[in-house]
Amino acid sequence: MFYKSHVFFCTNERSSGHVRGCCSSKGSLKLANYMKARAKELGIENIRVNKAGCLDRCELGPVVVMYPEGNWYKIETREDVDEFLKNKLIDNNEVERLKVLDDE
Repeated sequence: MFYKSHVFFCTNERSSGHVRGCCSSKGSLKLANYMKARAKELGIENIRVNKAGCLDRCELGPVVVMYPEGNWYKIETREDVDEFLKNKLIDNNEVERLKVLDDE
């Protein structure tokens, strides 16, 4: 594989007041940019953080999906980003607190 992990950060924007909401209105673009910059600062190699369009889990957002595992995470703050990067991508430990369950 070219990347060990590929992280897709939803930055989709829906119209104001949309019944399902959107990740963008919850600050996902700033968080995605922070995650990309922070991963680079930490020297995390063999990963790619990309902004994504709608990942169809709008009500849970801001959401991230990571491949190849296919695990989903709710990332709401810079502290969440830091915890995700440190525990999941550096130490290779699951971050249960941030994980979105399949039935959510």
